Amino acid sequence: MTDADAFTLVSRALPDGSVVGPPQLVASQGGQNLSPDLAWSGAPEGTRSFAVTCYDPDAPTGSGFWHWIAWDVPAATTSLPAGLEREHPGIRQAVNDFGNPGYDGPEPPAGPPHRYVFTVHALPVEHLDADPAAPHVAARFAIFTQQLASTSFTATYQVSEEHTRG
Repeated sequence: MTDADAFTLVSRALPDGSVVGPPQLVASQGGQNLSPDLAWSGAPEGTRSFAVTCYDPDAPTGSGFWHWIAWDVPAATTSLPAGLEREHPGIRQAVNDFGNPGYDGPEPPAGPPHRYVFTVHALPVEHLDADPAAPHVAARFAIFTQQLASTSFTATYQVSEEHTRG
């Protein structure tokens, strides 16, 4: 087993393969718009901080939809609570594709289910050289080009045609 194989991520609110429930959905979907709790273990040697992302690869944009990009999570941290504040001390969060800093939950168009990929990235730096006010692609570039390892789980959510006619 390699270090990357030992790196795992779980959530009580969103077990891998589950359907996103009201606490994590945006208000327009009847939700509370709270980020899920996350807990990870087995980070590789040399980890000095973590980043967290949530991405919908099924969004009809040609490039997916980014719901959450956070970084500078201290290396001693192994979990985040549900409902992490948009301005959490010590953790930097980019403006997501909704135009807000921090987490915003699913709000897909009616149609087939969308996947929401939550990932924790182990980084070899204590502080990522990225500006939260800049477009999040800069932070994502820094995260993805430097990561030592990552671990993910996927949840789904679907809006039915009937829901939109309501």
